[in-house]
Amino acid sequence: MKDDEIIPFLLTLRRPTFFTLDWDFYKRSLCHARYCLVYLDVRQYEAATFVRRLLCHREFDTEAKRMGAVIRVSHMGLSVWRLHAEKEAEFDWT
Repeated sequence: MKDDEIIPFLLTLRRPTFFTLDWDFYKRSLCHARYCLVYLDVRQYEAATFVRRLLCHREFDTEAKRMGAVIRVSHMGLSVWRLHAEKEAEFDWT
């Protein structure tokens, strides 16, 4: 699937959370109420560990908390664009 086909596909699904290692998906303009995008800014072999860490994080541990967000996951923590937000939010792993 090509990058430009992913967003239209996500809109056909019921409240998906899409994880990717592609930095092109960490853009404020991609925020949408019907999905969540997660850019994993980690090495490929670390991806599964960081997917689990995000899904257990108190700010993102439910589908409802993730919808409308574009999230960058890294060793340092989380950076988040939310729908209609003026600025990026930051969260620690603790």
